[in-house]
Amino acid sequence: MKKPGQKTYKGFRSFVGKSRVAFYLSAVLPYLIVVYLFVDKKIGISEIVLLFGALALFSMLTGFVLIRNSGDQLVLLVKETGRMKTGEKNDFIRFNADQELNDIAENFNVIVEKMHVTEKGMREQSMQLMTYARDVSRSYKQTKEEERLRSKLSRYVGQNLIDKLIQSKDKVFPESESKEVTILFADIRSFTTLAEKMADEEVVSMLNEYFDEMVDIVFKHNGILDKFVGDQLIAVFGVISPEDKGPDEALNAAIEMQAAAKGLMNQRSAQGKETFEIGIGINTGRAIVGNVGSKNRLDYTVIGDTVNTAARLQQEARGGEIIIGEQTFRKAQGPFQIGKKGEIQVKNKIKPVTCYQVNPINLSIGS
Repeated sequence: MKKPGQKTYKGFRSFVGKSRVAFYLSAVLPYLIVVYLFVDKKIGISEIVLLFGALALFSMLTGFVLIRNSGDQLVLLVKETGRMKTGEKNDFIRFNADQELNDIAENFNVIVEKMHVTEKGMREQSMQLMTYARDVSRSYKQTKEEERLRSKLSRYVGQNLIDKLIQSKDKVFPESESKEVTILFADIRSFTTLAEKMADEEVVSMLNEYFDEMVDIVFKHNGILDKFVGDQLIAVFGVISPEDKGPDEALNAAIEMQAAAKGLMNQRSAQGKETFEIGIGINTGRAIVGNVGSKNRLDYTVIGDTVNTAARLQQEARGGEIIIGEQTFRKAQGPFQIGKKGEIQVKNKIKPVTCYQVNPINLSIGS
């Protein structure tokens, strides 16, 4: 039973039709003609043989031509598909042949068209995969760079500032700005005299041991390590955390630094090593905070009179003391034991500076 849309191949333009015509011409027609003439008594026996032979030869040649024509068309189709196989031809097969061969070519063209669509989709997916791979590679490199940067920076600044740096759009420190900060200076008393008694290697080892503890305390209280100047440590508070938290965080850090220094000295004394004390000065006020330096080398630091005053207050502090400026005293909110020390004349200032002394003993250390 014929299905809807199903093609039949019975016409003369089909290979099947041509095969039938060739069969009739070579196997049936000569016999029918000879029988008809013989029965009608229009020819004799000898004439029958000659006529049959001639008709048979004509029919066979005609049938051969028809079959050969279809064979040539089949060979042409094979060649066309072969060219597509080797890549010499990428477009559709177009030629006029028997119906069956035309349908084969059409079906082949449909398959080729679907392959082209599939190939185009695969190329698009490949491009997407390449884009994804590039993004993944970029993300991996960025992650590795951030890890390397975190590891490098962690030796200089606290984790909070590192996070701020990593998250910044251009991967640089924020632009310079004027803001209120609290500056802390900590210095070893009589360091020059102490260093003369020790070998250079022992001095470096002692400073590294001391700075390890001091820097950890600065970071713990949201401070930024500005720099080391010899045996002096400079830290800034109120940059990462809100400005009004800076004085309390600096004071808590200073108290803990004095306690840690005392504990470290007890250990060194028990080991028969040289000991020392530290003096700390703290001042609060406006300063320029940001990048300072050349295009090849920048320091994230603070500049201004507030910084200079903090340095002078540190010079006034004896071993174990914490001296603070008036603004630090006024803005401190914690339960600190603070007493007025008096007024001191600071270099390059016309008016004397009022300063206060913090009692580092028996205080609650915390933020």
